[in-house]
Amino acid sequence: MDNRLAKAQFAAWVGIVGNVALAGAKLVIGWMAKSQALIADAVHSASDVVGSVAVLIGLRAAERPPDEDHPYGHGKAESVAAIIVSVLLALVGFEIGSASVESLFTPLEAPGMIAVWAAVGSMILKEWMFRYKYHLGKQLNSQSLIANAYEHRSDVFSSFAALIGIGGAILGGRYDIPWLLYLDPIAGIFVSGLVLLMAYNIMKESIHSTLDHVLHEEETLDLRRAIEAVPGVIRIDSLRAREHGHYQIVDVKVSVNPQITVEQGHRIGKQVKQTLLKEFPAIRDVFVHINPYDTAFVYDGAEAQEERQQNLIP
Repeated sequence: MDNRLAKAQFAAWVGIVGNVALAGAKLVIGWMAKSQALIADAVHSASDVVGSVAVLIGLRAAERPPDEDHPYGHGKAESVAAIIVSVLLALVGFEIGSASVESLFTPLEAPGMIAVWAAVGSMILKEWMFRYKYHLGKQLNSQSLIANAYEHRSDVFSSFAALIGIGGAILGGRYDIPWLLYLDPIAGIFVSGLVLLMAYNIMKESIHSTLDHVLHEEETLDLRRAIEAVPGVIRIDSLRAREHGHYQIVDVKVSVNPQITVEQGHRIGKQVKQTLLKEFPAIRDVFVHINPYDTAFVYDGAEAQEERQQNLIP
């Protein structure tokens, strides 16, 4: 757990330091080169700093041990951090779009060539940061790191759009083609659309995870096989594997021989729990309920719902 947190925190700090440097460089160069697209791109990078800080806070909170108020742990703190990142992205998207639209109605001039090199450098660095954080996020099953990685990918797209706008505006100024000058602010508007779309996708996925998403049946096949292999388990009556941030909580009901003692049933339940915790690193806790085996009842599907309503299953 400590190693996971250390890797994730290091990745968050890479994002913070990298974005501060990029945002500052693009802002200064954008102002010097008089490029609205590059200034918009700089604001986008600056928002990533806040997003990386939110991720850092979420990662630390998610690793806190369970307490009286949070018996399932604090894993959803990462999902909350991802939602914060999406909100920040949306606000930045609106700001970039607004500033770019306003610049369409002001006198325009071609940006300086240095703005092109700034956009190219930003694309290279941001693509590296995306790949690094995305693969690490997948490895650590960290939703907030993956969301933060997509922030970097959106910066790649925004820098590419800025590059096209800047290049077009430079050509317009060099060859006296006035309408090409508008490509720079138009690129800023395009960037805002990309940012808003990215914010929507991140928020949708984060909210889905926060609302106690349960793994689908095909995703629990390995869990079922492991449980059924435990000596004494006759049948799995129900199985719920809930995503709780970067880990899972499992609730399972199993049927055992009704003639065994309570102590023997308890040992079987304990073995089920230990098996799942040992074989599946993503599982943080397991709650096992022991039922007496009865061929008259089938607990999965519609029958289970009907029996719960009749209070046949405690």
